[in-house]
Amino acid sequence: MAPAADLELRDYGPARERLLSDALAGLLAPRKSLPCKYFYDERGSALFERICELEEYYPTRTELAILRARAGAMAAALGPDCLVVEYGSGSGVKTQLLLGHLERPVAYVPVDISREHLRRSAAALSARYPALPVLPVCADFTQPFALPSPPRPPRRRAAYFPGSTIGNFAPAEARKFLTQVAELCGPGGALLIGVDLKKSRAVLERAYDDALGVTAAFNVNLLRRLNRELGADFRLDQFAHRALWNEVEGRVEMHLVSRCAQQVRLAGRRIRFEPGETIHTENSYKYDLRGFSSLARSAGFEVEQVWVDGGALFSVQALRVV
Repeated sequence: MAPAADLELRDYGPARERLLSDALAGLLAPRKSLPCKYFYDERGSALFERICELEEYYPTRTELAILRARAGAMAAALGPDCLVVEYGSGSGVKTQLLLGHLERPVAYVPVDISREHLRRSAAALSARYPALPVLPVCADFTQPFALPSPPRPPRRRAAYFPGSTIGNFAPAEARKFLTQVAELCGPGGALLIGVDLKKSRAVLERAYDDALGVTAAFNVNLLRRLNRELGADFRLDQFAHRALWNEVEGRVEMHLVSRCAQQVRLAGRRIRFEPGETIHTENSYKYDLRGFSSLARSAGFEVEQVWVDGGALFSVQALRVV
């Protein structure tokens, strides 16, 4: 088997032209927005890892506690000889807890949009599990992508989607995405997914607007990326971070707020901002268990097991393609 440093990376990551097209479409709309998938350049991925360690950000530590207590049961739910496809692989800390309990996994396929971050995390996991084929794929996982071929046929395809990333999708988008996952896994396939639960406004807004300003830096870094990669001229100090709980929609919203009347140039276009006008950068929908079960069924899944922490902050759920 190839050493970790020689892992082959299958690269379907979005090109500059796609980033430019998506940025212009969002910024020229009547209500300005930018896709949250573009948060994760190398610096953005590092900032998100810092967010996951913050006192206010409950999802990561709560999910890790659930995993540490229940990883054996979760691995049993996925079954032996499975091919594990992880969406948004990140640092791989949660993955290690799961892989350490799986029985004879065929291969591990981490999929992430952040190329260099993916290289490092895949190499680290390959070094930790030298007998396990690690087949990294750089891709926008909201779009269909080709799976690499494992060294032996799996008994089952199992998708792993930790964190609360399913909340970044609006309900119709979440249904479409989960339907794609069900098609990739095939009949009888599995999905192990993290689902953040509804809770008080105070807890939610603190989680997305921490006292140290790390989330604010993460949000503003999206504009820094447009400056660096697309030649835009955003003045970063003229945009402020805002996070708020939208009770009607059941989601936390993140925005970048223009501090003044200003103009930004991007690809020869002049984009005007009024004082207080925002760029909507992220949604994070929260669910109750019944609501997520209904969403899963509409996408071709059945919820088989649910693990929830004692404070009912977060859930990890095992789903089966029906």
